Amino acid sequence: MILANYIVSFILIALGLLVLCTQKNLIKVVLGLGIMDYGVNLLIVSAGFNEGGTAPIYTLSELLSGVPSTFFVAPVPQALTLTSIVIGACVDAMALAIVIMIKKRYGTIDADEVRRLRG
Repeated sequence: MILANYIVSFILIALGLLVLCTQKNLIKVVLGLGIMDYGVNLLIVSAGFNEGGTAPIYTLSELLSGVPSTFFVAPVPQALTLTSIVIGACVDAMALAIVIMIKKRYGTIDADEVRRLRG
């Protein structure tokens, strides 16, 4: 099961990178960036997964004895992924706003037509 998560995450990252490198339409480039972000988030969550683990909430008896009676899932990758989702949504919104401004200024969203410096 966890191997499938790793495979899908690498496929998403590769697909996003392929879209970033091959597409000239700026909206498709922003979508490729989002796909790559989803792949990285899946990879981070999969790295923190422990089979049979529970939420990292200690009971009073575990705190007094100092020994946890259950196996916990790592909470740090989940927190990093939550932060990454928020940052990714902000980056996508900002990138789409920039695409709108490029469309207003140049009348196109084709990356080759927008470039001022050719060389």
